[in-house]
Amino acid sequence: MSGFGSTEICHSILLQRIIDEISQQGPMTFARFMELALYDQDGGYYMTSGTQASDVSREDSRIGWTGDFYTSSDVHPLLARCLIKQIQEMDALLDHPTPFTVVEMGPGKGLLARDVLQACVDDDSDLSSRLTYVLIERSPVMRAAQEWHLRDYREKGRSIEWHSSLSALAHGSIHGLVLSNELVDALPVHRVSMVNNRLNEVFVDYRDGQFCQHLGEPSTPDILAYIDSYTDGSNRTWSEGYCTEVHLESVCWMADVAHVLQRGFVLTIDYGHTAQDYYDASRNNGTLLCYHKHTASSNPFVRIGEQDMTAHVNFSALASKGAHVGLSVTGFTNLMHFLLGLGADRMLTDVDPESEEMQSAIQFLRPHSMGQTFKILVQHKALESPTLQGLKYRPFFDGVLQGDGSIG
Repeated sequence: MSGFGSTEICHSILLQRIIDEISQQGPMTFARFMELALYDQDGGYYMTSGTQASDVSREDSRIGWTGDFYTSSDVHPLLARCLIKQIQEMDALLDHPTPFTVVEMGPGKGLLARDVLQACVDDDSDLSSRLTYVLIERSPVMRAAQEWHLRDYREKGRSIEWHSSLSALAHGSIHGLVLSNELVDALPVHRVSMVNNRLNEVFVDYRDGQFCQHLGEPSTPDILAYIDSYTDGSNRTWSEGYCTEVHLESVCWMADVAHVLQRGFVLTIDYGHTAQDYYDASRNNGTLLCYHKHTASSNPFVRIGEQDMTAHVNFSALASKGAHVGLSVTGFTNLMHFLLGLGADRMLTDVDPESEEMQSAIQFLRPHSMGQTFKILVQHKALESPTLQGLKYRPFFDGVLQGDGSIG
């Protein structure tokens, strides 16, 4: 491998690892392929992406304006300013516990954590002294970036912790909030396709020097059980070649969240659909997309380890699994209505309408931008029907998560 840079070596190791596993065990599930492509310790996209630990102050990571994609945390701190208002309301409903713990999963570069902590300090309430912020991060590179962005708060004695997984937290140890922002869309998914009026699983094979799809019987009965749970099998009108995703890992994640939460809330921010819309016959190519340099493609077999992979979230599945593990639905809305309920418009009254700051912040509130695309699911545990300001405006029908309406 002489002449290869460290990045090329990582990707070469990753590709060989995938090829060897297929050679030894046969075609792998797409979920396994996605897990390796994104999270393999030697060459996975998130495990090697971002600035290196030796220079994490640079802003040339794969997440951000100069990277492959940007997140809401890269846009403007408006989201964090509204979140701290919502957290304060949750804190009051929980009778001001010490500590009030925020667990953020998949915190990216740590920008949202930084902005939430700053908003808490700016608000000058006693929550600032009781707040413990826990970041769940499996990537050493991303953790290094988070530590750099949060260095001032750690130096000032703020309570900040890192863990590589939720399993590091004890059962029922959290009183507060479990937060995720654009995490669930990056969890590995199985893929299925309708062929000859039968549902086949999409596997990944390696033939003639190329990765390719291979159709076969579902690798686990959980796949068909999942599909049957969120579609009407007797009236399913999927056409030949219809392809979609099955989110088994996300429902496992939901159970893990409930396991660590003793009392409080779960707030999931992501783009996605209810099951009714997700599995509509018109959505015949699924939602899987790959991102490289802010360009989207539907081909997961190029730039493996060098491009992001994402699939829209099935919010109905999160709500349903949550109900089975003790998490009740508090409410479901979109980002625009969530922020407006928390006074985002009032926070921007003194901002010049023509300024760059306003142009950034307004992306959260535009109906056809992030404001409508991003949905927010709030769940609660060990509380009686709490009411939250972030859920004041509800653009969806009641019961939409159970299939009684459409969110588009």
